[in-house]
Amino acid sequence: MTTTLLQRLNISLPIIQGPMTGSDTPQLAAAVSQAGGLGMLGCGMRSPEAMAQAAAAVRAATGKPFGMNLFVLETPRPDAAEVAAAMDRLAPLYARFGLPPEAPARWCEDFAAQFDALIAARPAVASFTFGILSAAQVRRIQSEAGSFVIGTATTPAEALAWQEVGADAVVASGMEAGGHRGTFQGDWEGSLIGTLPLVPTCVDTLKIPVIAAGGIMDGRGIAAAQALGAQAVQMGTAFLACPESSIVPAQRAAMAAAQATDTRLTRIFSGRPARGILNQAMRSLQPQEADIPAYPVQNALMGPIRRAAAQAGDAGHIALWAGQGVGAARVLPAGELVALLAQEWRAALQRLQT
Repeated sequence: MTTTLLQRLNISLPIIQGPMTGSDTPQLAAAVSQAGGLGMLGCGMRSPEAMAQAAAAVRAATGKPFGMNLFVLETPRPDAAEVAAAMDRLAPLYARFGLPPEAPARWCEDFAAQFDALIAARPAVASFTFGILSAAQVRRIQSEAGSFVIGTATTPAEALAWQEVGADAVVASGMEAGGHRGTFQGDWEGSLIGTLPLVPTCVDTLKIPVIAAGGIMDGRGIAAAQALGAQAVQMGTAFLACPESSIVPAQRAAMAAAQATDTRLTRIFSGRPARGILNQAMRSLQPQEADIPAYPVQNALMGPIRRAAAQAGDAGHIALWAGQGVGAARVLPAGELVALLAQEWRAALQRLQT
């Protein structure tokens, strides 16, 4: 039951907690790592200072390995007309929550500064989504931080591109997965490949380990992913329901009532396709979805609305990110969930062997 990947990561279970930017906490990452998996900090929207604080908090709670994830982004420079049109579309939602219709001071964190902060934090694992690093950047992380580099891919071609720049492993993210799609090559629709066909194709294409993601909610899913050739799985939605995550009560209630048929891919909350539970905001803005500016402009413009809705307990206007496995989420402390997943995984392996 041990693989090359687990040995390199120094973990005992093939379970990686998805880096759920905006919903994760150091407590969640530490609990998963302490239980034998790999906890992750989603740092795509954390400032360099917040990244350092979060890494320190994980280290204060556990001596086990953990990882940090960044969005590979360039700071956008949208023209004034595009921003004005986007704000006009959102005016009814700003008015709904009594918010001033003002453009944000900045669109996103500076990736170069975040990259330096990640190297300074020296996590065991550095993972990346939304884009791809250069070979020089990968070598810098490996040499200066000593981190194991994991790229995110939604197609075999993207997975191969990560291998070519020197990544140590790749997360093959199927279309069932919750939250943002990591696509960075080709068109969005063509990149909507399910976990079942994506993982074995990536395994056959690559020489580096493949980590399966998308729709995996229990030990049977872990065993199935390994049967496809994956050396580990990355699970986001399963850990989203844990009390250590930072999601608000309205999102917890929405998750508890949702099934696979209730999730949709949408650009309305951030400008990048992402899977979440269908709600009022998605329905009202869907007719204008094609005109919405790309991430991170729309994400920044929707930020005040999401925060106000969360404070008001209004699930209709929160980004309810969740994968198609949402109906199988268990509300358990993260350590207990990891222990249960391990038990289910071993039982599934035993059934396959007999």
